[in-house]
Amino acid sequence: MFTMSRGWEKFFYVGCFITQGSSYISAYTYGLMHRLHHAHTDKAGDPHSPHNEENAFLLMWLTRNNYKDLYTGKSTADDKYKKNLPQWTRFDKIAHSGWARLGWVMVYIVIYALLANAWWQWLVLPFTIAMGSLQGIIVNWWAHKFGYENFNLTDTSKNILPVDLIFWGEAYHNNHHRHPNRPNNATRWFEWDMGYQSMRVLDHFKVIKICR
Repeated sequence: MFTMSRGWEKFFYVGCFITQGSSYISAYTYGLMHRLHHAHTDKAGDPHSPHNEENAFLLMWLTRNNYKDLYTGKSTADDKYKKNLPQWTRFDKIAHSGWARLGWVMVYIVIYALLANAWWQWLVLPFTIAMGSLQGIIVNWWAHKFGYENFNLTDTSKNILPVDLIFWGEAYHNNHHRHPNRPNNATRWFEWDMGYQSMRVLDHFKVIKICR
């Protein structure tokens, strides 16, 4: 969808670590897993298809295991899926470590201790810790189960929200599967891809270059 310099790539690696926190995942490994999802959608080689596991929470665990196997090298993928993926191995070893995740959990606990003014607010803490996994299961499970279709495809991808103000364009999963390399996931007049609009801003300031 776009390219960027190695310097900006490292800048956004650090940005992902700060914003994802305890949910941090390797951009390289996630990109590889995402490409495998498109290549084998709803088939045995799909790393996170609800057709491989109907239960949403078991699918989340299956996705975690498939991701971990790709990250550690226990499972492999053809070289064609690895081309032009962002990679910073030394940084991943630190940001992806259990100690880093534990550190973020400690940070969250301190923030809750400072800001929570009722006991029930602490019930949100587990969701804060697992936010990345929860967002992933919404897109990877819900978007292959429920929603509307703009394109009649051979897979089960759906658009889960007509106006996406939450997932920055990822809600238009059916559109994305029809045009996987297109930066703008919105196709109909009422659809809005905030992720693409952000790309346009970054492209304007020459932080990235959108592939047209």
